[in-house]
Amino acid sequence: MDSRIYQEASAFGCRIMKAYVYLSEEKHEFEISKQLKRSGTSIAANLAEAKYAQSKADWVNKVSIALKEANETHHWLELLHDSSLIDDRAYSSIIKDCNSLLFKLSSMIRTAKLNMLNNSK
Repeated sequence: MDSRIYQEASAFGCRIMKAYVYLSEEKHEFEISKQLKRSGTSIAANLAEAKYAQSKADWVNKVSIALKEANETHHWLELLHDSSLIDDRAYSSIIKDCNSLLFKLSSMIRTAKLNMLNNSK
């Protein structure tokens, strides 16, 4: 596991936690902010699990779950922005980080699957 992607996901999780505090304390938004917190912090947690995967297939599965959580987080961020609960400046910054994670996780999975396919021949 590339520790840089884990560090990036952990830093993103910290940003999500700060967004959760802001949304719940300042905007009094509790339901979507909880969903955002859950999905946004589980990206790094799934990458932590992938570090000790039992096989390459297990690793791909764990990283795939991280990708799904990043995609769900993207959805919640869009919804919060579209409903004006987060402003344009904050949204553009955090969605950029989310998109970076989505791209990197997708690439990691694609590469791992290709390697698995090539090694099985």
